[in-house]
Amino acid sequence: MVPQNQIRQTQKQQVNFQLNLLNMKAKPLWTTMCFIWLLSMACGESKQQPDKMEYQALPLQSSIDSVAPMTGIVLWTNNPLNYTQAISLEFSYMLYKDVVKAKGVYDWSSVDRLLEAVASRGHHAILRFRYVYVGDKESAVPQYIRDLPDYEETIAISEGRETCFPDWRHPELQRFHLEFHKKLAERYNHDKRIAFLQTGFGLWAEYHIYQGSFILGRTFPSKDFQARFFRVMNENFTELPWSISKDAANEQYSPFSAQAELKKLKFGIFDDSFMHEKHDEYNTDCWNFFDRNRYKHSPAGGEFGYYRDYDQRHVLDPEGIYGRNFESEAKKFHITYMIGNDQPRYQSLERIKEASMACGYKFSITRFAASSDSVLVEIKNTGVAPIYRDAYVTVDGIRSSKSLRKLQPNSRMRLAFKRKTAKPQLSIESDFLLEGQKIKFAADLKQ
Repeated sequence: MVPQNQIRQTQKQQVNFQLNLLNMKAKPLWTTMCFIWLLSMACGESKQQPDKMEYQALPLQSSIDSVAPMTGIVLWTNNPLNYTQAISLEFSYMLYKDVVKAKGVYDWSSVDRLLEAVASRGHHAILRFRYVYVGDKESAVPQYIRDLPDYEETIAISEGRETCFPDWRHPELQRFHLEFHKKLAERYNHDKRIAFLQTGFGLWAEYHIYQGSFILGRTFPSKDFQARFFRVMNENFTELPWSISKDAANEQYSPFSAQAELKKLKFGIFDDSFMHEKHDEYNTDCWNFFDRNRYKHSPAGGEFGYYRDYDQRHVLDPEGIYGRNFESEAKKFHITYMIGNDQPRYQSLERIKEASMACGYKFSITRFAASSDSVLVEIKNTGVAPIYRDAYVTVDGIRSSKSLRKLQPNSRMRLAFKRKTAKPQLSIESDFLLEGQKIKFAADLKQ
């Protein structure tokens, strides 16, 4: 039997060995942590624990008196009132045939001219390329495809007018469509002049042919091809947010019901008949089909419905229509933008601006304080949606490493910065702002 004093001595040696081992492991870890802290301070943003430091409140007064960039009511680019400050966005259809005249030959000058014109007015653009428009007897398919001997388009009556539909059986149209969007992404994926891209098939690229000749695989692309297209979009448009019509929820037209994994792709939804009388039925079912939390990563938008003249005349009335007003619906559906080109005919610019400011993100600084060497900022998103491009709280020229793109409605973010001046200056910066634009914020803080 081993004596008790020898057992105790052995146990003591084991404890000392373990303590020494832990100490040896801790030293490199502590050294690494110190190095990371010093590096972060050199880069500007403080990594100190704000709650463990003594901060004194700093005064900050600011208000939001203009429409936030990339949000609000949208006018078409040809609207005579598109210089107004009541909006920040303009919409335009674009034609495939205007960009491509011959196979593999791309001329983006028509797109660039439009983007420059919109940007010169201090607005971002929303674009939608389309092939079919009711009443057009020729499609917007590039002419070189239309001239192929085995390519055959369809003329059918839609809304009482002769309308031309593409021949989606043809492999060259399919090949071109995929190539076009890859090229589009190569050129405009990071272009700050474009806020959002809409895409789709059928009438106006709104994902339906409710009147006319709907033949899946001929006048409308097959579901297999659509699935290929969506994956191409998701792979190539990594920065520019893109959206499809809520009508893509219809299993007759699209592959989403049969291939549920497609709904995991990163795209937004636009609703082309927003707030019509029965919006709570079919439209809302479509929104629900695509997941009502989709707004957390991709924009929710659309256009006011044209089912009745009454809708256009009164949709922005402060008291609303059909028992709901725009502000409540914008909050309910987390709307970032809404096309309302006819609204200046029925509403004042002041009311349009008010409705615009009910859309999208809205930032409020809820705390602004400093210690001897650090500045603390707490920011809240009081809007109905996040911002969909990177933007950063900036103090004395130092940007936070955390993007406000991640800040969801009714959520807060706390940031700490290295203090550089006695009176720190705060702003919100983004590389996607146009000349003269600012992301304003609300603050009512006293020292």
